[in-house]
Amino acid sequence: MLTSLLGGRVLAESFGRPPATVLALHGWGRSRQDWNAVLNGFDGLALDLPGFGGASAPDTAWQVADYARYVAEVLATLDRPLLLGHSFGGRIAVKLAAAQPELVGGLVLTGVPFFRTPSTRRVPWQYRMARRLHAVGLLGEEAMERRRRRYGSEDYRNASGVMRQVLVKAVNEEYTADLEQLAGHDLDVSLVWGERDTAAPTWMAERAADILGDRARLRVVPGAGHLLHEPLVGALREVLADAGARA
Repeated sequence: MLTSLLGGRVLAESFGRPPATVLALHGWGRSRQDWNAVLNGFDGLALDLPGFGGASAPDTAWQVADYARYVAEVLATLDRPLLLGHSFGGRIAVKLAAAQPELVGGLVLTGVPFFRTPSTRRVPWQYRMARRLHAVGLLGEEAMERRRRRYGSEDYRNASGVMRQVLVKAVNEEYTADLEQLAGHDLDVSLVWGERDTAAPTWMAERAADILGDRARLRVVPGAGHLLHEPLVGALREVLADAGARA
């Protein structure tokens, strides 16, 4: 059921009955609807993050910490639910829980790019030259945009305006310090990872688990990729049920 929170400032899908025992945050370019199969049968809320689904984009280029403060306002109205985050939503969850652990009852994370990966893809010389020409005013914005769409990643091509700026900021962040801070808190963290995840390879989950220590549990799901499809959905539902979140 679609619902609004905080006086209409937050759009969410409501599952089960209140109070929510799970708060779910979707990935980049996705929406609250990604969580339908995961949260069916649980008492939970799945947000549309600003700039995605039915939620308006922020007025300025937010950093992940700004998204975390936005979600913290919702958490402050609940009784320490599990925070469930996929990909970009997992970045937000880690940043939030590290800074305000008192708002969270635990974390369930999947497909989160905690660390930057050295790129093996060389930027084409044509694009490098175009950036230089654009920087000194010899290449117009329209011509530069055509080159961005040709050479940029799929997420970059699909984003525009302030959301493209948000994306650039997000992909240049990494979360070692946040994970180290989180390790000092009394929170359980479940890492549920697709074996074939190429956006956030399993080595990221393994390194995060090492940093988090005894409070972390890692489950690698055979055959699963990055998106919330079976069998990843089934594994996440088992983790939520084990955590006592079922309606």
